[in-house]
Amino acid sequence: MPTDKIPQIPFGAVYFRKSNPPREDWDRDYTTAAEDGLNVFRHWFMWGAIERRPGHYDWDDYDRQMDLAAKNGLKTIIAELIHAVPDWAVRQFAHARQVRADGTPLRADMGVSAAVGGFAHNGGGAGALTLNCPEVCEAAGNFLSALASRYKGHDALLGYDVWNECNYSADVDYSEHTKVVYRAWLKAKYGDLEALARAWYRYSYAEWDDIEPPSQIAPYPENLDWLAFKRDDYYRQMQWRIDTIRAVDTDCLIAAHGIAGAIPNMVANGCDDWLAASKVEVYGMTWIPARKGDQQWRNFYGADITRAAARGKPFWHAERQGGPLWLQPQVVGRDKDDGRIATPEDICVWTMTSFAAGATGVLNLRWRPLLDGPLFGAFGSYGMDGSRTPRSDMASDIARWANAPEQKPLFAARPVKGEIGILVIPEAQAWDYLLNHNHEPETYAHAMWGAYRGFFDNGFQPDWVHIEDIEGYDTLYAPYPIMLTGENAKRISDWVERGGTLISEACPGYFGDRGKVGTVQPNHGLDRVFGVREADVEFMPDIGDRIAFDLDGEPVAGGGFLQTYALAGGRERGRFNDGRLAAVEHGFGNGRTLLIGTHPSIAYFRTSSSENRTYFDALASWAGKARHVRLDNVRLQARLHRGEDAAYLWLINPSRSAETTSVTLGASGTPALFGEVHWKSDGTVLGEGKMALPPRSAVAIKLENAPDR
Repeated sequence: MPTDKIPQIPFGAVYFRKSNPPREDWDRDYTTAAEDGLNVFRHWFMWGAIERRPGHYDWDDYDRQMDLAAKNGLKTIIAELIHAVPDWAVRQFAHARQVRADGTPLRADMGVSAAVGGFAHNGGGAGALTLNCPEVCEAAGNFLSALASRYKGHDALLGYDVWNECNYSADVDYSEHTKVVYRAWLKAKYGDLEALARAWYRYSYAEWDDIEPPSQIAPYPENLDWLAFKRDDYYRQMQWRIDTIRAVDTDCLIAAHGIAGAIPNMVANGCDDWLAASKVEVYGMTWIPARKGDQQWRNFYGADITRAAARGKPFWHAERQGGPLWLQPQVVGRDKDDGRIATPEDICVWTMTSFAAGATGVLNLRWRPLLDGPLFGAFGSYGMDGSRTPRSDMASDIARWANAPEQKPLFAARPVKGEIGILVIPEAQAWDYLLNHNHEPETYAHAMWGAYRGFFDNGFQPDWVHIEDIEGYDTLYAPYPIMLTGENAKRISDWVERGGTLISEACPGYFGDRGKVGTVQPNHGLDRVFGVREADVEFMPDIGDRIAFDLDGEPVAGGGFLQTYALAGGRERGRFNDGRLAAVEHGFGNGRTLLIGTHPSIAYFRTSSSENRTYFDALASWAGKARHVRLDNVRLQARLHRGEDAAYLWLINPSRSAETTSVTLGASGTPALFGEVHWKSDGTVLGEGKMALPPRSAVAIKLENAPDR
């Protein structure tokens, strides 16, 4: 679409979710939003609320939203919600209901985030119905075509948000319609039943119709195929949504947003942010501290992984919290200040954190709270009656500031590449899900998040790097690489040989293609890459907190698994407390590796110990990595952005106390020279290479001396 239709920084909220807000308030609310500097509203255009009888569409409420937006100078993102299905469709297509593994068909119930019927709380497909049924697909497609036809060319239309919060339930879809598509997918992959029998170790299939999706979660090849099929199938359906809209409107923006859930739910729940982002022009995230926890690292993590998945495309904080959250299971027992009660300072920190991580748009997930259902009163910056609040005043200040012409070069600059990448290997996550589902299900998540935190807490910018994207990085950390396909093992081996620096935790590629254990470990020829052979291995993650080792004489806590080694060309760097070899450095081709025989990342996630924080700092030093920005106060977080002609520093104080810090740049440790101030919270004091920040505050400032990189 023409870029002149997109605001400099899209800033707004989700507004209409039938039947809230009340119709009599719409005109006033739009006037207020425009006066406050908001420029984008997103609405849920729910199939079940619009096609009230087959072929009979009630557009009145939605026409009014579009016309009010045009009148007040706002743009509209239409969120298509075909997973909010009409009640008549549930009856008419009863044979096409999605089915759980235990054979239970999905029901269409009342929504949680909208007081409207037709929701199955599944996320994928057409809610309670499967899009693999041609009749359902035709009916949903007719709705999408009618929607796009009605609003194509409307002055208020900015674009479409497809597949709200891209994910699906781990427990679906076992319907007969999906089984037909699954068998066709398998036939295309394997060609004949004999090839499938060899791959699956199941030798008595006489016909393709004998194949059933696995109902148990277990570490077998058929389960890997089922997980891969579900991902392909639901994302094929996402592409179908896009193609259906594009067939009518070739010039509209296509956006989507996930839940920044690739760690740890890329596989089980389809939170494949990389795949989702590849299909759209703008990607985004729902990220709500009230649900996730308001820790500094978590808020950066959500934006960082979304930016990584966007692969250079614009990304938005598509649903950002603006108010409290009541009576929901995610908040029970947590402190009041842990995202449960939003303050104006919270709005500042959450928004500026996303900007610091690279977001170029922010939408609150409610403009004003819902009046019905379990999420009553939740998330809105404005009051229950639509009145302004101190929170909305803060949002308004940021909206006006972000869209002022003076900020254009600030937001044109992009975050620099992180000093180190955290390696994301989809098959490792898949195998952990199948292997540990009934045992230690958080091992993978804690390893991945612990590694991110280990570098983050030392002031580094750890980027999330999909294994397909490793060529863009020279240093990677692999927290939990327990499974690798032969293709990806070769990808890593070749990357190291060409000059990459790889630090890996225990059991790299222990499980190979189809989950088969390699008889030589490390598997897939990685023994040559790491310069070791496995001497012994212990899979006891439930007591992994008892593992300890040293790295160059410094104590480190382990976790998860334990793998000990015999040297095969590498050089010893540390031993477990029982004397067995724990850490080995090796040169391979033009690159080098460091293999650690346990998971210190898990220990750090669980304990935040100073010993393991020092361990991550030592690894960065070994890799020759200096911080882009060094602060002498670990309670603050800095990010460096670079534009065509200038560099900018974003500094966040998420703490509830006033903090001071010095700011130095690069390996030389040169004190930062501050230039033009773009944003600073009231009470901020700037000195020469130093800052004093009030509680819950932020600074965005031009640097006069950022080093070239």
